[in-house]
Amino acid sequence: MRIETEKDFELMQPFGPSVLRVKIPEEIIIKLNDYVDSIVLDISKSNDLNHGSNLVGDVTQEFKLEEKFMAESGWLKFLGLTVQKWIKASMNHNIKKFNLIDSWVVRQFANEYNPIHWHNGHISGAGFLKVPDTLGQHIQNDKGDKRYLGGQLTLVHGSKQFMSNSKLSIVPRVGDFYFFPHYLMHEVYPFKGTEEERRSISFNAYIDEKIFNAN
Repeated sequence: MRIETEKDFELMQPFGPSVLRVKIPEEIIIKLNDYVDSIVLDISKSNDLNHGSNLVGDVTQEFKLEEKFMAESGWLKFLGLTVQKWIKASMNHNIKKFNLIDSWVVRQFANEYNPIHWHNGHISGAGFLKVPDTLGQHIQNDKGDKRYLGGQLTLVHGSKQFMSNSKLSIVPRVGDFYFFPHYLMHEVYPFKGTEEERRSISFNAYIDEKIFNAN
């Protein structure tokens, strides 16, 4: 598996830690969505894989992905190879270890939200499998679309300073996936104006302890 073009690999450092944006390969997106759709229809399996009690979101459904599926679908390989490339580009280190803790899907609908939080492990990430055609707009029309945060993923680090942003707000697009250090705070505001699903996917993982503690 390889990332085809430079446009598919964007290393960002808008504040302290670097953030990596990549595109999930189309064939993996299809497998992930088909898998999620099958879980949604299987009430017994949905209950078995339920991850909601371990997460902070006030959303319709959150469930873990099965290890066998992650291996067979290419999702595990995608995560491992991309983290390897990210750490090399960001820190010039070659990781030898990538241990996935878990990966899960969040099914969010209008008026639901994910409050500010952070993850476990060393490395985390979040991306998008389904996005509504519209996420709504401000009640006050004169505010403009650019300031509307409904449904966006917002990453937060530190506090606002001169020439230093404290947050990065991301408009969700199907296939976009963002990698970041586990401690980076993030949140999703509620959206409105639609009955469609906002479907996201996240993960936590460990890498080499010496590299994680390099600084």
